Amino acid sequence: CATQVALLTIYDMCKAVDRGMVIGEVQLEEKAGGKSGRWKRGDD
Repeated sequence: CATQVALLTIYDMCKAVDRGMVIGEVQLEEKAGGKSGRWKRGDD
């Protein structure tokens, strides 16, 4: 959710330059902590 808010903020700042821009291919690469512990893309 925080990533989406950050991307919307970036879009809002840049839309004057190009309203048709696309922000894509956002994915989690690694995480640590929480109930499921550590995870890294490719460790599946």
